[in-house]
Amino acid sequence: MSSQSSAAEEHVHTEARALDVSSLKALAHPLRVQILDSLSRYGAQTASSLGELLGESSGSTSYHLRQLAKHDFVRPVEDKGTARERWWERSPGRLSFGGREQYRNPETADAVRIINREFTNSRAAYLQDYLERGNEVLADEWMDAGALSTITLQMTSGQLTEFARKLDDYSQQLVTELKAQGELAGQRAVQIHLNTFPILDPLLDENHHNSTTKESSL
Repeated sequence: MSSQSSAAEEHVHTEARALDVSSLKALAHPLRVQILDSLSRYGAQTASSLGELLGESSGSTSYHLRQLAKHDFVRPVEDKGTARERWWERSPGRLSFGGREQYRNPETADAVRIINREFTNSRAAYLQDYLERGNEVLADEWMDAGALSTITLQMTSGQLTEFARKLDDYSQQLVTELKAQGELAGQRAVQIHLNTFPILDPLLDENHHNSTTKESSL
């Protein structure tokens, strides 16, 4: 299951919005995912400024913003901009998608893969940029503040489910506490990755695949 959070999320802990078939299909376009990601990173933008950030025409970003707005992924910023140059922000709240049923549903499988691939590519690019150039361009306190950690364990599926749930609950508690502090001098966009997943094993997974195939053919 994937979850994406908005930089404009409310200062309260809310349940993630589960994306339905229509919303998944609306988001399943590389540029729309990039627009959503850019609004999280940079805050409110116009179609023109997004076009400059993403190397696209303002006409293209304007069209995709309107499509995203139809499904409540983005919303106009009140009392800012004009009818010709509207400002947009990402709608508050977390998005939840990519569960087992959506991957197995022919209506949603391709859409989920596209969305996850684009968000994953974006995360990988931010991290690689930080690793390669961070020490050259960031102040010492920002380099000292960053942290990378990987833990590999042996778990049952039940243990992993419980571990992921507790990790998500605690991270959301910390996010709520940070947001309650409001805007502070010296803030900048920061990305936090929380990934819990089984490492694919050719022997274990091939046996499971063969077993599942036999059952489905009965």
